[in-house]
Amino acid sequence: MPPPPVTAADRGREVRQRLLRAGAALIAERGWSGVSTRAVAERAQVGPGLVHYHFASLGALLTQAALGTIETLTQEMTAMLAAAATPEEALEGVLGALDAYPGTDPTSLLFIETYLAATRDEELMRGVAGIISTAREELAGRLDDHGVPRPQETAAVLLAALDGLMLHRAAVPEPASGSVSPVLRRLLTDPDIDASTTPRRANP
Repeated sequence: MPPPPVTAADRGREVRQRLLRAGAALIAERGWSGVSTRAVAERAQVGPGLVHYHFASLGALLTQAALGTIETLTQEMTAMLAAAATPEEALEGVLGALDAYPGTDPTSLLFIETYLAATRDEELMRGVAGIISTAREELAGRLDDHGVPRPQETAAVLLAALDGLMLHRAAVPEPASGSVSPVLRRLLTDPDIDASTTPRRANP
């Protein structure tokens, strides 16, 4: 049986995806401000007019390309966390996965460029914040299921630490994820301690 004919809508979706892939790649290679409409079109092997046919502006294309990449990676990480039998197993899995991102790879560079651009773009910042908030809620729910103290706060700190490890590697390759595992594991296993009961260091 022959495959169904390719429709105009199918071709449009395929071109749109090529433009998004081209935009994400160029953000990592040239930086957010170094990407032009012509460069995206040339990378996607389409006419420049198709960029504005499919997207309201170059900025809209870049925003969707960057957020899509970040959301996909974040969803993969949270799915890994959700599938693990214990919080400790989940942490080891995510830290192992992060070793694929040395800090100078396209995905890491796209994260860096997007976070920087978001400080000057409210719409982009809202998109990044939405992805982070969703990931925090999903992780906090899993931590709560496992009885981890203060799941909301723990999820926020853990995700920020993982983000930081990924972003810092471009400048400082160490420490490797395995070496920080015991430190992050304490977030999941230490009992909840009231700060008022923590001993204070005596003044010299």
